[in-house]
Amino acid sequence: MAREDTFAEARKHLAGLGDAELEARFWSLAQECVDPLVELARTHTSPSIERSVLMRMGVDSVTCKAVVAECEARGLLGHGAGHVVLECMRAWSVDSPAAAARLAAGEGWDLVEAKWGVR
Repeated sequence: MAREDTFAEARKHLAGLGDAELEARFWSLAQECVDPLVELARTHTSPSIERSVLMRMGVDSVTCKAVVAECEARGLLGHGAGHVVLECMRAWSVDSPAAAARLAAGEGWDLVEAKWGVR
């Protein structure tokens, strides 16, 4: 049994689009697919998940615990502790263990709060 070729029929709604329009449509559809995943991750995280993320970024467990506890206290857990550390890594041009250590020591929380407009 031969499969009917439906490609020409299925793509008719795209035929009039140029390359830029096709690319914009692709990214719009990709964002539509990812948005529910981002929301799920934001609303379904926990301190243990966030500590696990930081440990996979090379941060020791004591520092992970301190950073995650501070993220939770400041209402930043939904943004992800790894994201918090990443922002500081970029701002300070350091690796993840160094950024996390500085955060655990109390440095940089003003930078993080300014990024997400908390407190």
